[in-house]
Order: sequence, then C-alpha cells, then structure tokens
Amino acid sequence: MDRLTTRADFLRAARGIRRVEGAITLETCKTPELAKPGRVRVGFTASKKIGNAVARNRAKRRLRAAARELLPLLGRGGHDYVLVARASTGDRPFPDLLSDITKALSAAHRKLDHA
Repeated sequence: MDRLTTRADFLRAARGIRRVEGAITLETCKTPELAKPGRVRVGFTASKKIGNAVARNRAKRRLRAAARELLPLLGRGGHDYVLVARASTGDRPFPDLLSDITKALSAAHRKLDHA
C-alpha cells in the first residue's frame, strides 16, 4: 500500500467517486498511468472543521489504523483512495468505523463496476 502525497493526487480522487458513510467520506478513482500499476494508494485528510490539531491528528491516526486493516483485503489494485475525516471520526467506536469504511468501499466499487 502506497501513500498519496501530492495535491494533484488528492484533487484527482476528489473528482472521482465519493461515498459518505457514517463517520468517514471515501473518495476514489483509478490510479494514473504514470504511477506504479496494480498498487493500492491511500491518502488521509482532516479539515479544520474537525477541530484543533489534536482532534485532527487523532482522527487521521484512527483512519490510518482502519485503512491498514481493511485496504489490503478490500482495496483494488490500480485505485487511489482518500479517507476524509468527519466530525464524529475521533469519537466513533473503532468497529463502527471499520464498518463505515467497508460499506463505503463496497458502494464505491459497485459504482466503479457500473461506470
């Protein structure tokens, strides 16, 4: 699993498919041809709407831990995923957070299959 680091990668994912589920927003798109083919790439973001730096960092840590568990199993190679924290991400029970990400991934993959 690789990390998204450039702003252009985040903006490309934001123009792709977006799914809101519980405490997260998932944005996904196909990886561009210039990147490593067949790899899952993931990025994390939390805006200032979440709270102060402590709250944003906590939300991103929880998203990274959930992605570490789920994306190797449910992610598709050749796709970029951005997990966006919402206000309840920091307080949501971890099993519920995992469920939210699983539901969002399955809904996004269904939409990708139809496109």
